[in-house]
Amino acid sequence: MSASRPEAAPDPRRWLSLAILLIANFMNLIDVTIVNVALPSMRENLGATDSQIEWVVAAYVLAFALGLLPFGRLGDIVGRTRMFLLGVSAFTLASALCGLAPSIEVLIGARVLQGLGGAMMTPQVLAIATVSFPPDERGQAFSLFGLSAGLAAVCGPILGGILIDAQLFGLDWQPIFLVNIPIGIAAIIAGWFLITRLPGHPDLRNDYVGIVLFGLGIVSVVFPIVEGRAYGWPLWAFGMMAFGLIMLAVFFVWEGRRAAAGEPQLLNYGLLRSKDFMFGAFVVTVFASGIPGMFMVISLLLQAGFGFSPLESGLTNTPFSVGVLIASFIAGRFGSHYLRSRLAASGAMLSFGIGWLHFIVAGVTDTIDHWWFLPPLLIAGIGLGLGFSALFQLVLRSVPDRDAGAGSGALQAFQQVGGALGIALIGQIFFTHLANSFAAGAGPHAAFADSAALALWYQVVAFGLVLALAFVFKQSGNQPQGRAAEAAPVEA
Repeated sequence: MSASRPEAAPDPRRWLSLAILLIANFMNLIDVTIVNVALPSMRENLGATDSQIEWVVAAYVLAFALGLLPFGRLGDIVGRTRMFLLGVSAFTLASALCGLAPSIEVLIGARVLQGLGGAMMTPQVLAIATVSFPPDERGQAFSLFGLSAGLAAVCGPILGGILIDAQLFGLDWQPIFLVNIPIGIAAIIAGWFLITRLPGHPDLRNDYVGIVLFGLGIVSVVFPIVEGRAYGWPLWAFGMMAFGLIMLAVFFVWEGRRAAAGEPQLLNYGLLRSKDFMFGAFVVTVFASGIPGMFMVISLLLQAGFGFSPLESGLTNTPFSVGVLIASFIAGRFGSHYLRSRLAASGAMLSFGIGWLHFIVAGVTDTIDHWWFLPPLLIAGIGLGLGFSALFQLVLRSVPDRDAGAGSGALQAFQQVGGALGIALIGQIFFTHLANSFAAGAGPHAAFADSAALALWYQVVAFGLVLALAFVFKQSGNQPQGRAAEAAPVEA
């Protein structure tokens, strides 16, 4: 038998496969931004409460966060191509359920399924691309993922506004979900025939107890933050948060026992014990908590408070997404250099831009000019795009090579948990002040403007904290895990 085998020729269908992966990934990413534009329409047409509107966003983010790690591992077990196709199928079916939802409760449930579908396909996308391309082509292939993420950020708010304003077939917000159906079906059919079948490893095992403990802990913390205000902050809300923290502590102990026994862990125990990694995970959580809730508030301010159409609201938010796209090109030129300085600059730009936006909103009387939003949102968008890749590289450079994949997946989970917590906290600030303002007899313009201005302080403080913590990271470490770091999605 020969001691070595010649390297297999690259799959001739790899660029077609990449196109399918990019389409599916684009469909998932655009759903993050497109929904914000539709929230006021959903609130009005479905008679949703304030907390239910929060759940339309938070349910997706939370389900996505909780599914990333277990489904990533499940892809290793059953095969990544199979898991990707199952994920696209689940996401497409859930999109149909969202678009046909007769009530806000059904919509929230469908958003949970949609988040789980996204979590099924997302971890597989980069892994499939990695094995499909030879090393000399991977850089070009991966750069297209960054481009698609930037385009999704730009297109989401505009496409959402166009679809809602068009009132297709007499529908209102529903087309933002229904548009996924033909795209998803096309991706499933093309993927079945064109994407290379990657074999699974049935001998691997998943950490199902860890999945339950981690899920119980996160949901028990987030749920009462969203719902507590509606129920007058009863004792059970604080008890549920305490229970969630206990479950997270039990999860830590469980992962330690799994590691000692040499069994697979949901979150690598070596990373959980690493002070550098956990500090980085904390900064990622704070960083990611600022943006999703902010756009929920801005969309409600513009549409429910000042009568903007969904398209006008989407166009008003577009400078932020353009800033993210611009920064993605700038950040790529820096590579792995000046990471701490880039993160600090990011925190400064985000704090300054959103602080500027706060004072604009606080000074509003009876009208809002969308041009007022352009400079601060553009600055903040550049800040976000500049910071995320630097932050992931800062954290992952302290992670050993053998744990780079697990570290990247864990950081993406912390990123999504941060988004869910941010939605809950920002929603709590905004809707509490809005209710108090209406109770005090304020008009809609003043009530929405004052509430939004107050909620924007959260982002100013959060990104100010990121600025302060940027230089706490060690100045040097292992070489950054380039591919893992670049895999970090940038939300807008």
